[in-house]
Amino acid sequence: MRNTEASFIGQFLQLESASGILMIIATLLALLIANSPLSEYYGALLEIPFAISIGSFAIAKPLLLWINDGLMAVFFFMIGLELKRELIEGELSEIKKISLPAIGAAGGMLFPALIYAAFNYGDSAAMSGWAIPAATDIAFSLGILSLLGKRVPVSIKIFLTSLAIFDDLGAIIIIAFFYTAELSFVALGISLLCLPLLFVLNKKGITSKSIYVLIGLVMWAAMLKSGVHATLAGVLLALCIPLKSADGTSPLKEFEHDIHHAVAFIILPVFAFANTGINFANMTIDHVLHNVTIGIAAGLFFGKQIGIFVCCFIAEKLNIAALPSGANWKMLYGTSLLCGIGFTMSLFIGSLAFEATGRDMLFDERIGILAGSLLSGIAGFLVLRINSKTAA
Repeated sequence: MRNTEASFIGQFLQLESASGILMIIATLLALLIANSPLSEYYGALLEIPFAISIGSFAIAKPLLLWINDGLMAVFFFMIGLELKRELIEGELSEIKKISLPAIGAAGGMLFPALIYAAFNYGDSAAMSGWAIPAATDIAFSLGILSLLGKRVPVSIKIFLTSLAIFDDLGAIIIIAFFYTAELSFVALGISLLCLPLLFVLNKKGITSKSIYVLIGLVMWAAMLKSGVHATLAGVLLALCIPLKSADGTSPLKEFEHDIHHAVAFIILPVFAFANTGINFANMTIDHVLHNVTIGIAAGLFFGKQIGIFVCCFIAEKLNIAALPSGANWKMLYGTSLLCGIGFTMSLFIGSLAFEATGRDMLFDERIGILAGSLLSGIAGFLVLRINSKTAA
């Protein structure tokens, strides 16, 4: 049983690492195209309109929003599946194991937000982006951690994965409460009515995945029209999927297995390609030194490492939590640095943060995310590399 679990964790970590590499390639490709004669076509591609209509009901959006609202709902669905599995039978099922990453994640969300607010206090439009540096990108951070191979203990990788899951949970709550547009209570009511139906299917032991998908699509479409961000439908659907059934199968794990490759190798790279095409032709020093840019970059680089490391240090000294087995404080500090790679979730929150402000700050936001994530990735890798050499 232990060998099976170890093999599953190994495959999972390897998959996330490969996804991180693909996302790096997608990002570099987007930047290259956006700063070439093909930039016009890049913009036109993302603005291609797509519409689905059934009678008087219609969803019409450009390709970029189908990616951010549609494909990313599948990504959030996978996060929900992983969260439920880990809480019931995985690394997050025991209080002692979840204390350190949970406390670290809390500090790693609070400190970046405070640093961002310190740079942007007084500017109500800019303050909408306070949550952008509060996120950790699990694919990128694990991808860099994997470059160190066996020099880093598996316990550190599990700690980083657990912390990122709590981080994603925090981001989901933030999106639900702080980045919700004007509500349509009729559409929201239809969406919420799907939940008791899913709950009944779960309790009745219904394992047909097609039924869950059908109801999930209805819930997603209604939530999209309600003003609450549609990706949350993916999380709610995941939490209603049965982990175990009477015949010994696991619909939840089957779903997870079915979509994991699509998310890792298609959805996340496509999202990265669609959201990181920054044209630097008109960039000025004002963009680089803009409070939004500096607030995000400083929040990711300084806020993440300070918040996670300090909170974990205090928790350990108070005997609330313990260091991962085989790890030391230098390793934990290097891992805290890696958590400053925000990228996917930061870009996603950024796409929501400035929608209703009337001011275009996407350029400043993306520069800050790329700068903060790049600095965090390099510094985290170097700290862990030097420490692993010392430890060896």
